[in-house]
This record gives sequence, C-alpha cells and structure tokens, in this order.
Amino acid sequence: MSTSPQKSPRSTSAADRKAARRAATERMREERERADRSARMRRRVVVGAASAAVLALVAGVAFAVGGSSGSGDAAASGPLVVPANAGGADGTVITYGKADAPHTLEVYEDFRCPYCEQLETTTGSTMQQLADAGTYKIEYHLATFLDQGLGGKGSRTALAAAGAALNEGVDKFKQFHDVLYANQPDEREDAFADVNHLLDLAGQVPGLKTDGFVKAVQDGTYVPWAQQVNKAFDKSGVTGTPTVRLDGRKLDVFAGGAPVSPENFTAMVRQVTG
Repeated sequence: MSTSPQKSPRSTSAADRKAARRAATERMREERERADRSARMRRRVVVGAASAAVLALVAGVAFAVGGSSGSGDAAASGPLVVPANAGGADGTVITYGKADAPHTLEVYEDFRCPYCEQLETTTGSTMQQLADAGTYKIEYHLATFLDQGLGGKGSRTALAAAGAALNEGVDKFKQFHDVLYANQPDEREDAFADVNHLLDLAGQVPGLKTDGFVKAVQDGTYVPWAQQVNKAFDKSGVTGTPTVRLDGRKLDVFAGGAPVSPENFTAMVRQVTG
C-alpha cells in the first residue's frame, strides 16, 4: 500500500483538477487514519531516503528526505532555534490575536494540504476578522505529514520559512501564511521545497524580506523547529488537515466536500461562544 497518489494526466478543466486534488488527498487522509488506528505506534523522524518510504507505511509518520531544492538536509540535524513569538510549552504553537480573548480557535494545517487551501481562501479572512475583533485567538498547529505521502519536503521547508516570518512578527507570519495558501501548488508538485520560490512569495508581504529573514530561509535555520512542530502535531491526536476546534469542540468546516461559507462559519462560532 502506497501513500502516494496515482499520477494522472492533467485536465484542462480547473474543476477537474480541483476534484482530482481532493480525491488524492482524501485517499491519503484515509490511509493515515487507518495506520493510526491499527498501529498506534510512536511516530518517528526517519533520516534517510532509502528507509523513509518503507517506515512511513509502518509508523504512519516519517520525514521524506530528498531533492536538491530548498533548505539543505544538513540543516535538519542542526541546532534547534525557536523563533521569537512562538508559544506553547515547547515553542511549537503560533498564536494570532488578542492574548486575553475569551475563546481559542485551534487550527491544524499542512501548507501542502489542498483542503487547507480551500478553507483558507474561502473562509480564512472571516476567521481572521473574528480574531481581530477579539472573539477568539487563533492557535496554529502545523504539520509536515504530506511530505511523507507525496514525497519531497515542501511542507517542511515552507514551515521553516514561516518560522522565519514568525521571528519577524506574528503579523508577518499571518500574512506569509495567507500568501502561501493563496499560491499553493498542486500537492503533487514540490514547489515549496525551493527556498528561492518561497523568498519570491515572501516579497508579497511588505517589510518581511529583511536580511535576517532571507538568511534564515536560505540557511534552513528553522528546519529543526519545523520538525519539532510536526512532532507536536503527531502527539495531538489529530489525524487529518484541516482540523478546526473552538474551545476544544471540533467544528465541521467542510460540508459536501467543500468548505463552509463565511456566514456558516460565523454561525458555528456564535453557537459555541453564545
């Protein structure tokens, strides 16, 4: 059993491409959930491309190491550097919004996940507006598990670059986060593994491309941190992305295979918060 989606010729229809992406990701999510239920074994970070593919099927989680673009794999074994503005007990949580907000919206995502892209580009602005209004604060819990299912390291490299943005400021992270989803490649393409591409996208965020940011992305400074963030995701019990919880209660942010509308999302939030 393979976690990689079957390759198929590109359709000239945007709707067909979207449907193919959704089907491929759904198969991966189902395989991941089956592995979690049947094995329940401790996830491991596996270094070595030869064994990664095999162990990914057994353990459910393994880093796929390979490719020449993006931050070097040598950075993966470098020192752990936690970005400024990271939160949580081990620096793996990114909090956006007012610290004293009465409610907490937990968002579990992977930058290569097409369902996450659909949610963010459809309802993401409303999610942010409610946070800006003080209804809740958002806690982002990010993952890199799609690298194992699809091959490559785009999720990890994008997350490391997002760590560099977080080091510049929470608002810079949030803007870069939104830019990444607005420019997400087909999940079968590992475009986010190329740090030069990520730096080009970072140019869309005013004031983000400082010398420190550029150097951190090029050097892979936050790759070990990205691995740490993924480990925390694995321990969360969440088996698919996106997963959204408000004060611990899971919100059904997809209906009929499509993300809920901003209006329906707002209604769900009001139902929970009263």
